[in-house]
Amino acid sequence: MTLTSVVDQALPLGNGPAVIAVDVGGTDTKAALFDEAGRMLGLSRTPTPHDGAGTALAVVTRVQELTRQFAADFPAVRPQAVGLLAPGVVDDEAGVGVLSANLHWSNVPFKQLTEDLVRLPTTFSHDVRAAGEAEFRLGAARPFQNVVVLVIGTGIAGSLFINGHAHAGGGYAGEIGHSIVAPDGPLCGCGARGCLESIASAGALVRRYTELTGIRPSGAREVLALAQSGDAAAAAIWSDALDALALSIAQLAAVLAPEAVVIGGGLAQAGDRLFVPVRERVHALLSFHRRPEILPASIGENAGLLGGALRARDLVS
Repeated sequence: MTLTSVVDQALPLGNGPAVIAVDVGGTDTKAALFDEAGRMLGLSRTPTPHDGAGTALAVVTRVQELTRQFAADFPAVRPQAVGLLAPGVVDDEAGVGVLSANLHWSNVPFKQLTEDLVRLPTTFSHDVRAAGEAEFRLGAARPFQNVVVLVIGTGIAGSLFINGHAHAGGGYAGEIGHSIVAPDGPLCGCGARGCLESIASAGALVRRYTELTGIRPSGAREVLALAQSGDAAAAAIWSDALDALALSIAQLAAVLAPEAVVIGGGLAQAGDRLFVPVRERVHALLSFHRRPEILPASIGENAGLLGGALRARDLVS
């Protein structure tokens, strides 16, 4: 297998054991080798293997292939562990993929399967919780002990930190995208109505604009551009998204009292067009509550890989 790209990129990981991080997505799988200085080597993006009921085993086999490729490309770097990440419901402590409807697996012992095949100690984690860990330990969430890291892309999920510790809830915590913000709202892919993800995710912006106008935009960025140019349909959809996101953050403020909410993912690239109105809307909803700072994430698109590398290093350091 040939890696799609090879880079040597300085990142704030710091010194530690060399490790491999693999971030499995619904479409693509990203992977990188981190050397003892924390440099990212051999960053690659390859198609995620889909094989129906055999997808889980195909994913583990892909990890083995990537490990062999890294050994061939960087023979002087000897990884000590693997940090494997995946979407869906993930029990980090047990190392089990509880459920992924999109990737067709349930109750798969990924940690054990990978260790058996690759012969390296392995951590298995949720992709967004790992990205949140990178932000918490290295990025914008670092100054806070009580913080929520939200990742808004095709879907929405979060990473929760309470008194300096990650809260996973057996794999079920952090599904903020499936908190109900409009009981009579759009049908969500999960089967419920009015989930935050069905209104405020990048995928929702595209879908709702298409349904309303019959015109399919190229992506959420185009919907936002249309809203800025005065398109009434796009402006209404964007306003609905901002309202839904603000309501969800206000609910988090009431229940968890975070010092900050850090927002990453593709939609965060909207910058002030997202953060300014969301802050205004959140502050208008709150009364006596602790008012969280609402900040952009700082790590970037490779936050998941860094989080996977951090967890892999924790395993062996």
